Amino acid sequence: MITADEPTRIDIALGERSYPIYIGAHLLARSTELLGDQVSRDLLIVTNTTVEPLYALSLKEACERSGRRVEVLALPDGEQYKTLATTQTIFDALVAGRFNRDAALVALGGGVVGDIVGFAAACYQRGIDFIQVPTTLLAQVDSSVGGKTGVNHPGGKNLIGAFHQPRAVIADTVTLATLPQREYRAGLAEVVKYGFIYDLSFLEWLEANAAHLCARDANSLVHAIHRSCEIKAEVVAQDERELGLRAILNFGHTFGHAIETAAGYGEWLHGEAVAAGMAAAIDMSRRLGNITQGDAERSLRLMKKLELPTAPPRIGAQRALELMGMDKKVLKGQLRLVLLQRLGAALITADYPREILNQTLAERFG
Repeated sequence: MITADEPTRIDIALGERSYPIYIGAHLLARSTELLGDQVSRDLLIVTNTTVEPLYALSLKEACERSGRRVEVLALPDGEQYKTLATTQTIFDALVAGRFNRDAALVALGGGVVGDIVGFAAACYQRGIDFIQVPTTLLAQVDSSVGGKTGVNHPGGKNLIGAFHQPRAVIADTVTLATLPQREYRAGLAEVVKYGFIYDLSFLEWLEANAAHLCARDANSLVHAIHRSCEIKAEVVAQDERELGLRAILNFGHTFGHAIETAAGYGEWLHGEAVAAGMAAAIDMSRRLGNITQGDAERSLRLMKKLELPTAPPRIGAQRALELMGMDKKVLKGQLRLVLLQRLGAALITADYPREILNQTLAERFG
């Protein structure tokens, strides 16, 4: 098992767009060493008002030791600020600071910061470099890796965005110590997802170590983050732009995005909505006969051990279906869903009886 004693490195194999993921403790102070000369001398660190007083100064000072010009911009904190208007704030700071095409953005924060900053980097002067420095569990195991960037629209989550790979990901596990318990639990949803869709042995490890993860045991955390990133790296290397296999990483997300949109961005944390969405996908997989009743109960039992919500808000089956119809996985009018083929393996399909989906929606959403 990977432990917390030494930092680990995983490489995303994407040819000229390949990059490293560094995982370990106290990596913010080593950021210049880890980045080397692969990124620009001019950096704009973009964070939020919650993370800024905790980690922005130490990261800024570490980067300045290499002679780089470093400025900091703090955005308001929350999913409700993941908008085009917030992205404009980043553009304004880049222009005011006279940052050129050889500058780089640094995303210091959770998934919202990472998504907005990556999208701004993809757009500014038709594309500049950026580095992900995720400070939440969810961002360290999922959203900081793979190059999906974007912002929300009132009509749906992440409807506006671009694929833009970072130059590096630096996941400092020390930052998780200041993460509120609710956000930490929400991050565990993306961890358990990898076991459900890709790796039964990892799922079994999670069952055996759920209590250690809930207690934030350092060794268990590093192992969970490392294996999660390994799996995502393998999937992204095979399908960078989500034309096929990569869509399995959206297990629970189509149902979950409907929850987030209906409730209002920020009312349900992304990981909470994904957890309830996975429970719905597990229910539908059982109804289709892909998994047994015992498999379904086993899956929900693990989610409850990890203190994850499994019941979505009762927004109504028809409203849930309408919102799911705005999902990016809808092609040619067909709603593709990520379901379990068996525990440890997923499939992407639009070939399912509509009445089975309707039964799931009625049961889960009311």
